Amino acid sequence: MSLFTRSRSRAATARETAVVHRLASLLLEYPTDDLVTLLPVLRGAAAEVGPVAREPLDRLLDHVAATPLGELQADYVRTFDLRRRCSPYLTYYAHGDTRKRGIALVEVKQAYRAAGLELGSDELPDHVAVVLEFASTEGPAQQAGLRLLQDHRAGLELLRMALRDAGSPWADALVAVCATLPPLGEDERTAVARLATAGPPGEEVGLEPFGPPTTMEAAQPAGPVFLPTPGVRR
Repeated sequence: MSLFTRSRSRAATARETAVVHRLASLLLEYPTDDLVTLLPVLRGAAAEVGPVAREPLDRLLDHVAATPLGELQADYVRTFDLRRRCSPYLTYYAHGDTRKRGIALVEVKQAYRAAGLELGSDELPDHVAVVLEFASTEGPAQQAGLRLLQDHRAGLELLRMALRDAGSPWADALVAVCATLPPLGEDERTAVARLATAGPPGEEVGLEPFGPPTTMEAAQPAGPVFLPTPGVRR
């Protein structure tokens, strides 16, 4: 393969990854009429990506299309707001309710600013939909976004497993995202297993306990964690 061909291949892969991340970002936001209106566009975009990511995205798009909006919104709140194990806030998985999480949130915001982007004051920067939108942006932001996803890979995997274990259709968005990332390394597997067993640092007394990991699907152990009280992104 020539260098020119390899360059084109890398560009195509980067674009496909960006499309997957943008689709997942939109699907992981609180569903509105705008999402329903965009469904034909989203289906067309999903058709451009490879089958490993396209199939779970198509399943989620089918679910959104077949479900009345009010029911979809209520299920979203039950999943991400009331079902505390399904936290969409990625820094919580690594840092829990500790001062380190505050530092991590600042670092995420700084990554956005370094790429020339500013987050609204009402947004938490570590919401998975926000990070994925950032990672889908063209230019330097895409690489910075991919680094953020890799930095919080354990959280992504635990969220994916939590949604899967809950039977949530939104698990498919995380399946598609994880398919775009490199396989878990040994250190990442260890981090996932540790978090699955012990939970994030500084976990509050009385919150739902963590169970031990059960199975390893593609070297990704089960065991979700949760955020105590924040609201969902709307």
